[in-house]
Amino acid sequence: MQIFTSWPSWAHAEGPLSRALPASTVASLRDAVAFARRMHGSQQRPTGRPYVEHLLEALEVAVTGAGLSDREVLVATVLHDVLEDTSCTEGEVARRFGPEVAALVRWVTKPGGGSKADYLASLVKAPPRAVLVKLSDRVSNVQELHRMAWRFQRRYYLETVAYIMPLAGAHPWFAQWFGEWRGRWRRVERWPAS
Repeated sequence: MQIFTSWPSWAHAEGPLSRALPASTVASLRDAVAFARRMHGSQQRPTGRPYVEHLLEALEVAVTGAGLSDREVLVATVLHDVLEDTSCTEGEVARRFGPEVAALVRWVTKPGGGSKADYLASLVKAPPRAVLVKLSDRVSNVQELHRMAWRFQRRYYLETVAYIMPLAGAHPWFAQWFGEWRGRWRRVERWPAS
């Protein structure tokens, strides 16, 4: 199972991106990473690492794992949490990165007030490009799930199996990656619920 932690900063990502993508796409991604860094500010991952590392991991998944090159999908992958976790608005994203990117980010943003399960279940109606953003995000989130508290591990694992893995079925690379990941985590299915 491939792990995607080679791009902890833009300096690490830029070279591989420049070899894989058109210069205009790399420029858009550079702008998106700078914007996301500014919007997320001092936010950290649950591990205490800077939040931008998660965004770059998801981008690494999309480009080097899944082989994606669609500019809007990649930019949305970098920006996927700005509506949910910052004061950024969809209008801001649309003005800066275009309406298609803003729509993709909106699709992967959990609406305020709704349950997480309802939101995840609604992703079956998402456009295929939005699903690619969500799958890249989730690979980043679960690839090192073992670092989290066991109750979180179990809940997140079961949620991924129930809601995310069915979305991966239409995308061979993601289906294979999540299949390998699940094989390593099957023990969690046997854990007691409490």
